[in-house]
Amino acid sequence: MAKLPLPPQPAKVEPVKNKPKKWHIRDDPITWQNWYKHINWLHAFVLLSTPFIALYGFFTTEIQLKTLIWAIIYYFITGLGITAGYHRLWAHRSYKASRPFEIFLIFAASGAVEGSIRWWCRDHRAHHRWTDTELDPYNAHKGFFYSHLGWMLLKQNPYRMGRADISDLSADPLIMFQGKYYGVFAGVLGFILPTIVAGYGWGDWRGGFYYAAIARLVFVHHATFCVNSLAHYLGDTPFDDRHTPRDHFITAILSLGEGYHNFHHEFPMDYRNAIKFYQYDPTKWLIKFLSYLGFTRHLKTFPDNEIKKGQLMMKQKKLDEEKTKLNWGVPLDQLPIYTFDEFHDVSNFMNEHPGGRTIIATSLGKDVTTAFNGGVYSHSNAARNLMSSLRVGVISGGGEVESRKKKQ
Repeated sequence: MAKLPLPPQPAKVEPVKNKPKKWHIRDDPITWQNWYKHINWLHAFVLLSTPFIALYGFFTTEIQLKTLIWAIIYYFITGLGITAGYHRLWAHRSYKASRPFEIFLIFAASGAVEGSIRWWCRDHRAHHRWTDTELDPYNAHKGFFYSHLGWMLLKQNPYRMGRADISDLSADPLIMFQGKYYGVFAGVLGFILPTIVAGYGWGDWRGGFYYAAIARLVFVHHATFCVNSLAHYLGDTPFDDRHTPRDHFITAILSLGEGYHNFHHEFPMDYRNAIKFYQYDPTKWLIKFLSYLGFTRHLKTFPDNEIKKGQLMMKQKKLDEEKTKLNWGVPLDQLPIYTFDEFHDVSNFMNEHPGGRTIIATSLGKDVTTAFNGGVYSHSNAARNLMSSLRVGVISGGGEVESRKKKQ
C-alpha cells in the first residue's frame, strides 16, 4: 500500500530580536578628548562667526541711511518668510497659500539661512509633539542656552530624536526643490542679494555685506531662536501651565509676533499667535491682509468657546491656589457635632459686632440661622466668611432654613 505523503511542516520561525540602536557620538559624554566630535561644525561656523563679522563691520564701515533702511526692510522680509512660511504655513498648516505666495515665502525664508523647509519643520513638529521631554529637539529643561543655540551647535542623535510626520512636505515638489538646492538658495538670498542691492543701488558694497547681509542675518537668527528659549522662560501661562511655553509682549516684539507662545502651544493650528487686537503680531496681520487679495485662504482659528474655557480654567486654578493661602475655617465634615447649646465661638467678636454687643449677647444659646440669613438682616460675604472662621461644630438634628430654601 502506498504511503500517504506527510503534511508539510510549518517552517521554524526564529524569534525576532530587537535590533540595537546604532551608536552615535552623542551617546558618549562630552570630554576634553572627544568634545570636537560632538560639534556640528557647519552650524557652529555660521552661527558663531556671523556676530563677530557683523561687529567687525560695525567698527570699520560707516553705515549709510539707505543701507540701514534696506537692512531693516530685508530683515522683515526674511523674518516673515520664517514666521509666515516655515512656521505657520508649512510646519502647522494653519492656512493655505497661493502658489505665487508660496514661491515668495520660499525665497524670503531662504534668505534667513535657517535650514531647508523639511529640516526646519521636522524639528518644529517634533518640538510640539514632544514638548519638554528628552525627545524635544530644543528641550527648555536643558537650559536657556541649549534651547536658544546649543541644540544647533551640537550634533543631534537621529536615533533618539522624537519622530514627526513630514510626508506632506516630502510630497510637495517646490519644497523638495528648495531642499535639493538649499545651499544655492541660502548663499544667493542670504548673502549675495542683500549685498548687490546696496552695491549696485547706491554704491555701498561694504555696507551691503556687513549690515544688510551679515548683521541683518544675526538679528533674524536670534529673533527666531528667542521663540525656542525666551518664550519658554519669560511671561505668563493664561491657557495652560503644564508645559514651559509662555506669553510675553517682549518676545512677540523680538520675534515678529511669535511671543504669545502659551497660546500657540495650546492651539498650534490657529494662524494667529495673538488673539487680541492690540497684541503685536505682524505675521497674523500679513496673513489676514493677503487673504483679502486672494494670496491666502482657509485661515484656521480655534473656536472662541474653547479658548475662553482654557482661560477660565487657568483663572480658576489660580483662584484655588490663592484660596489655599486663606483661613476658611474648619471644613464642615471635620467639625464635631454639638447641640444648640454651642455652635459658634463669638466671645472675641462680641465687642466688634457692627450691630453692637447686645445683639450677640441676647442670641447666645439660640438658633440665629434664620436671622443671620435674612430673617432680620441678610449678612454680607465678609460676615459669612468671618463666621466660617468662628465655627466650632455642627448642630445635632439641625433642619433646613426656610429663608434659604426660598432663594434656591
